[in-house]
Amino acid sequence: MKKYTVLIIFFLSAIFTNAQDKIVRTTQNADERFEEFSELLQGKRIALLANQTAVIKGKHLLDILLENNVNVVKIFSPEHGFRGKSDAGKNIKNDVDKKTKLPIISLYGNKKKPSADDLKNVDIILYDIQDVGVRFFTYISTLTYAMEACAENDKQLIILDRQNPNGSYVDGPVLDLKYKSFVGMHPVPVVYGMTVGEYATMVNGENWLANNLKCKLIVVPILNYSRKKTFSLNEPPSPNLNSDFAVALYPSLCLFEGTNISVGRGTKMPFTIYGHPQLLGGDYYYTPKSIKNMSVNPPHKNQKCRGYNLNSLEYINLFQFNLEYIINAYKYYPEKNNFFNNFFNNLAGNDILKQQIMSGKPIAEIRESWKKDLEKFVEIRKKYLLYAE
Repeated sequence: MKKYTVLIIFFLSAIFTNAQDKIVRTTQNADERFEEFSELLQGKRIALLANQTAVIKGKHLLDILLENNVNVVKIFSPEHGFRGKSDAGKNIKNDVDKKTKLPIISLYGNKKKPSADDLKNVDIILYDIQDVGVRFFTYISTLTYAMEACAENDKQLIILDRQNPNGSYVDGPVLDLKYKSFVGMHPVPVVYGMTVGEYATMVNGENWLANNLKCKLIVVPILNYSRKKTFSLNEPPSPNLNSDFAVALYPSLCLFEGTNISVGRGTKMPFTIYGHPQLLGGDYYYTPKSIKNMSVNPPHKNQKCRGYNLNSLEYINLFQFNLEYIINAYKYYPEKNNFFNNFFNNLAGNDILKQQIMSGKPIAEIRESWKKDLEKFVEIRKKYLLYAE
């Protein structure tokens, strides 16, 4: 078994600053600086693992690569597809990109990892996908499988690193590996406070790939990144994370996907509202409808739901893993035995949180129960941070 170290490419412009320089420096994701990483691609056969978020000033990275004579031979696509138009959980089939005629190989559905045959004519997988810094957002699971495939087939993976909109904090229960699944593959908390580049170096460094494999990994860094700064995403990272509020609330509200509560799919405000036709609390009403490219068959479709609209909250206060929403919904839901579904423990990462909510444990006590594991993770995380805290 070959051993590989992680190579992190830092450019002089990102490292050296003039102490007298008072200019506010613009943050740039790695994919915005083609000239800085193009050398890595010259003479290589490239498979682009990307989606609709890989857009630079209105132009997709794929188009930029082809215009600059980079030999892109195929596309790998994650959940929601290469153009990001498929509903959550919908199997994505292999396809051909209409614009470039390149083959698109789906990594969501029956197959989640590139095969040896897929990589036969590939030297490098180039990864450029906007993450949201949450364990159950499946793009990082796709990244893990891509790393494994590269390690197994002696290929290189290059990550064009991106800002994490939820990168300012670390919170939530750490995954118990008994509940390992595609919505949680590694022992990390719900919110892990790392960029995808940092996350991948941790996966490599902690031997979390199958059979202790090591991926030949290059991370092209973000320029002038501060994980404390808030920012807006230029493209929705998935069809139902279509606003800054939704992205910030997602770590907390996605727990509702493991319950009978609607999280606003089938409306224009998913992941910023929640409710149910029978909920006994809340002063906000909405009716989920079928929406093409967002939610074709949303929970409680065409039923009037009662619940809560969180869009009036202070945006800056949303950056936390907040249990108040799900505890409140459980309190006002009349049929307690039907509140949770089988998916909840996978999202929570354990079988404890559900029992804590059902037994009425105070939030402070629940949070205390994951504190030690969280502290251990924070220590592990420190080893792999590429940017200042």
